[in-house]
Parts: sequence; structure tokens; C-alpha cells
Amino acid sequence: MMEEKTFNIIQAFVEHAELAPIRTAIVVPVGRDAQGRSKTVQLSFKQLNRLCDQYAHGFLNYGFGKKDRVLLMVRPGIDLIAIVLALIKMGAVPVIIDPGMGVKALAQCVSEAGPTGFIGIPPAHILRLLCPKAFRNIKRHVTAGRRWFWGGADLKSIRSNSQTPFPVADTTAADEAVIAFTSGGTGIPKGVVYSHGMAGAILESLRSDLKMTPGEVHLAAFYAFALFMPSLGVTTVVPDMDPRRTARVNPAYLVEAIHAHGVTNSMGSPIIWEKVADYCRAGHIRLPSVKHVFMFGAEVSPDILKDFVSILDRGRAYTPYGATEALPLTNIGHEEIINETAALTARGAGVCVGRPIARAVVRIIPITDAPVPDWDDALSLPDGRMGEIVARGPAVSRAYLNRPQKTAESKIYSPAGVWHRMGDLGYFDDKGRLWFCGRMVHRVETPGGLLTPVQCETIFNHHPDVKRTALVGIGPYGAQRPVILAEPRPHKKPLSAGFKKDLVAQLLELGQKHAHTRQIKDILIYDRPFPVDVRHNSKIQRHKLAQWARMKLK
Repeated sequence: MMEEKTFNIIQAFVEHAELAPIRTAIVVPVGRDAQGRSKTVQLSFKQLNRLCDQYAHGFLNYGFGKKDRVLLMVRPGIDLIAIVLALIKMGAVPVIIDPGMGVKALAQCVSEAGPTGFIGIPPAHILRLLCPKAFRNIKRHVTAGRRWFWGGADLKSIRSNSQTPFPVADTTAADEAVIAFTSGGTGIPKGVVYSHGMAGAILESLRSDLKMTPGEVHLAAFYAFALFMPSLGVTTVVPDMDPRRTARVNPAYLVEAIHAHGVTNSMGSPIIWEKVADYCRAGHIRLPSVKHVFMFGAEVSPDILKDFVSILDRGRAYTPYGATEALPLTNIGHEEIINETAALTARGAGVCVGRPIARAVVRIIPITDAPVPDWDDALSLPDGRMGEIVARGPAVSRAYLNRPQKTAESKIYSPAGVWHRMGDLGYFDDKGRLWFCGRMVHRVETPGGLLTPVQCETIFNHHPDVKRTALVGIGPYGAQRPVILAEPRPHKKPLSAGFKKDLVAQLLELGQKHAHTRQIKDILIYDRPFPVDVRHNSKIQRHKLAQWARMKLK
């Protein structure tokens, strides 16, 4: 049998450190001066690679080894990026979990990952002690910060002073590189195993399809992508923001970082760019250095795109489509959306997310909640037919971590590769473009037919007093009662009963103007912010709204 070729995604980072040693690799905020200006620390590629090597030597000496899964609960910053790079370089597997998911969900995710190593801040170690069953496999633990009574090592002392380069581990494309968890928008987050081959395919897509090339300066508005940029030769600027609360971002801080460091590209939730656009338009500020920005995490309104590109000189905005399990899959630029697809979106066609990128194969299959174990070309629906979006390619994960039932529900196997069921509804138009219409679990099946969130909500979102709406269904599929919940735009005073009554009447009138929303007879005013996901602060948690609506309509 032929020996499998070695491949480690960190090799590209090491090569960039050799080719451009003094290029800035990372810039991190460390507070503000007396005038309120951002203070930063930055490392060149050579310095970051050296720090990575020192951590790798230290971790090896401490007992972390090749293929060990190491759970990370460290605050965003230089150390976190260096630790991730060091672990991958030595062949270990960083396990990355979003701490904002809640203790119960987090404990389940840790238990499923089964890490044997742990690096965390002091509160994370307290959680480890409070949930011993979840952390039962931990053999070695490191404290990032002050170590208290729980023993183990601390990150500061574990770092080696060695100046000897650490050799890149001889992993293969099939070996685990990173384990990341989904956002959990429709349930307990699931562990996605990124092999070195899958991570390498994502890097190639970022480079060739999204134009993330050496010398670019990236603002890490979505922090996870900061971990990819060193291997692309891209400078990473970490913004002064809490990645767990993107909806509360201070746009002035992001604009300051863009101007100070000549940021050329960024990725992040649409709510971030909406705030940046509003701030810049109000202050007559422009962003001349920005060449391309990618908005994702939730459907992007054409209005947000129009407002954002108006503050750029020659820059472009894109709305790629994908998921933790498969990214990116499609892409589309703002020109095509504003000039063509926005008008269709306004009439309830859904949101166009563009054409599949190179190496991604995307199809539409019939709607079913049952597993589909084996692929058959007959499953593929023709253009114009609504169904579930599925995809395969080198950047698509093969299985969930220790979730056999979820794997069976989400994967379709074929000789050409594993298809991932995105859990999203959509269709292709006659130009080869994919249209997104909402999540499968959020569909509403009434006696009058199928209703999808994006297609219906767009109609009601036109009302000037409405910030956003959410479609929910009450009852079993096939006999559901469709309900629209409306979140009004912020008002200085509490909303009166008369205002709410008039708003409901006006929204019902809007719905009657379109065939697909005509059957919606129930509209409820939800006079506080909708509950949203932790990661992007943009995905509406419709299951919570459905529970509330059910109580109101009893």
C-alpha cells in the first residue's frame, strides 16, 4: 500500500514567515490611552512563528503530544492564535468551543470532544471543577492567567525559551487538524472535525475564490477566521470588540482600526456592517482602504449592502453562503444584488447567495426530515423547485463528532464524496444562482401549502415602523397556523395599544398584496428585541418566538 503523503496546514504559515519575516502578522488591542485612542501590540510573521515554536516546545515538554485533543478556553488575542498554531504544528488538535452557549450545552460539547488536554482562563478551570464528568478525560491542564488551587501548569511558565525552530509534524490530509462547534442555532452545538485536507481546501477557497492574498490586511470581525489568516500570509487586525456580543459593537472602534492599519478586507455578521455604515454615513466618513468585505451569518438585506458600499471608494461587498460544516459554497457581489436580485427579493423570491464556487457541488433535494443514507442523481431537483440545499466538495466535513444520529440525519454518502445536508431551504434559478429561503426547521406547512421564513418576512419588513419580523408555525406540519411576529423599530416611549393595533392592521394589509402571504391572518407585536444566536447576534431564535406565540394565541 502506498504511504499517504504528509500534509500540515501550518506549513504555509511557516513558509510565509520565511518569505516575509518582517511583515506584520497580527495586531491586537490592549486598551486605550488617556485620549481614548486604541493601544495595540503587534507581531511580525517571524515573531509570531517564534512564539508559536516556544509554545510548541513547552507543550511537548509538558506532555501534550501528536493527535492529542486540547480544549481551548482562552480569551481572543495573540496568545490564543499562537497556541492554536503551536498545537497544529506539533500535530495536536485544538478543540474550539464558543463559551457563550451556556453551561449545560458547553458541558455536553466538552464531553463529546473528549479532550485530554485543557488550556483555559481561571473561570474556565472553575467550570472544569464544577462539571467533572464533562472534563473527565483531561490529563493535563494549563491556566492562562493566575493559577489558583487547582494545580497544573500556567501558560506563562510553560512557554519555552528555546530559539530552536519546532519541526512541523508529519500529519496527513486525513488527520484531525481542528475541532470546531456549530453555533447551535437549532439545538445543542455539534462538533465538526476539520481534517488537514478539509482545512487546506478552505484555505484554497479563501485564497482563490475570496481573494485573501499575501499582503492583505484583514479585520477579524468574525474571530474564527483570524486563525486562518497567518497561513494565507495575511495581516490580521483584531478589533476592539467582544466577539460574543457583536450586536453591541462600537462602530467607531472598527473604523479607527480600519483607518489606522489600512485594512483591505474583512468578514463578519451583517449587523456589524449595518452599524459601521450608519456610523460612517452620519459622520461623512469613508473607508478608502477597504477592497472587499464578506457578510454572512444570516441573510443580508440589500439595503445594508447599499448603505455599506456607499462609504467605500472602490471596494466591494459580498454575501457568501456556507456553514461550519461546509464553507464557503457560493458567493455573490453587491452589484448583482443591488441591480438585479434585490427587486426579486422584495417581492418574496428569497435571498440570492450567488453561484457555487470552484470545487463546490451544490444541489437541491426534496424536503424530508428522514435520513437519506445514499446519494442518487434522481434526488436532484430541477431549477425553480424548492427543496433542501445539499453540498459536497473538499471543504465539506464527513461526520459530526460522536453524534451518530445527527451524522445520519445530515450526511448522504456517495462514491464521489459525502454530501452535507445544509438544513436550509432554497432553489436554483435559470442563471445557476442559489436562492436561500430559510431553515428547514423553521418552515411552516399549512393546509394551503409551504411557507418559508425569508420569503414571507421580506414582505412585512417593508413597513417603516418594523425592524424585522419572524414567521412561526403553531401545530403539526401540514396543519400549521402561520403567525408573523413583528419587532417594532426602537421608540423613545412605550408603544401604545392603539399604535400596536394600527400596526397589526397595516401589516395584514401588506400581506394581502402577495399570494404567498395572503393566508397569514395572525400578527403579533413583540415589543422587545428578538432573541438571537450567540455567535452572530443575527440569527433569530424562532423556536423561542413560537413558544411565546403559542401562549399568546391560546
